[in-house]
Amino acid sequence: MKPTMQSIASQARESAAFCGILGAAWLAVSFSAMGQVPSSSLFPLPPPVVSTVPSNGDVNPYGVAFVPEFVLPGGELHPGDILVSNFNNSQNLQGTGTTIVRVGAHGDVTTFYQGKNLGLTAALGVLHAGVVLVGNLPTTDGTSATVKAGSLLALDRNGNLIGTLANTSLVNGPWGMAIQDWGNFARIFVSNVLSGTIARIDLAVMQEGESVILLDAVTIASGYNHRLDPAALVLGPSGLFYDADNDILYVASSADNAIYAINGAGALDGTNQSTGTVIYQDNMHLHGPIDLVRTPTGHMIVANSDGSNVDPNQPSELVEFTLEGQFIAEYSVDKNNGGAFGVGVKSIGETAVRVAAVDDNANTLSIFIEPIY
Repeated sequence: MKPTMQSIASQARESAAFCGILGAAWLAVSFSAMGQVPSSSLFPLPPPVVSTVPSNGDVNPYGVAFVPEFVLPGGELHPGDILVSNFNNSQNLQGTGTTIVRVGAHGDVTTFYQGKNLGLTAALGVLHAGVVLVGNLPTTDGTSATVKAGSLLALDRNGNLIGTLANTSLVNGPWGMAIQDWGNFARIFVSNVLSGTIARIDLAVMQEGESVILLDAVTIASGYNHRLDPAALVLGPSGLFYDADNDILYVASSADNAIYAINGAGALDGTNQSTGTVIYQDNMHLHGPIDLVRTPTGHMIVANSDGSNVDPNQPSELVEFTLEGQFIAEYSVDKNNGGAFGVGVKSIGETAVRVAAVDDNANTLSIFIEPIY
């Protein structure tokens, strides 16, 4: 007997414990499988789950970044693409992954960039000029005993390296990133997991994204707990989201198990540094918060790494909460701990949203579609 729309919705609700934004997203994916896509979605839809393992065998996907809608044409990046950075190599050694994969709008997966001896982190973003910025935190043997400060790489829209920022006073274990992009000028916020600091970096984008020039850089926040960890490798300030309208930078700190807000982040001159104000601290639902995004509804979604305050009964969770610190919903991307890491959100016009989240355990990227009501 052919399933009805109602029976599909019922099954999707039962399978999606995360009853907030991602619960509705699972409904959209289920409807698309039956050819009954909400009118607010765009065709063609990508498959709901794709592998992030490139041809060299890199694993442990970390960063997730959507390519902007009006990205400069003429390169390997297209609107709707998703980039994913890999932290481990094919031997699954932490801090040795060297690749960024591109997931196309149709679900095709290709290698966008491959370097050497890197350990590419969740500090990943794409500018309108097609410039890709990515942090790295290398090790020589996959353990915290050999962790290096790393650097921030700049790639052009064809995956060619065009610049490197390696200054430990500014970039010391780049672990998360937020971007404000004006086209020929960009402001980059980077969390440093090895020093417990946040840096603000101003760049000029030249020659249609073929080069970048460092204009200014300053450490704007410090004092976050941070440490090396034999299992998680490192813990400290991680995911970032910048609210440009209100000039507030939000920080997910995995060692503090809290979310902070830094007011006036775009104008701070580096004096009187602090962590900002705690806006959400919830030992029931936060388990090493590692990445952070905001939905079109104004809520936040945080990915829990399970690197601290681990709970085997709440593994690999994405947690939705309000800016006032009210818990909304949760969803496990994997039945085991340690699967959640990078997460991204992109509006599709004014009627739908795409959510992309990695599963480190399965080495996959899940793509959800949700209508906005």
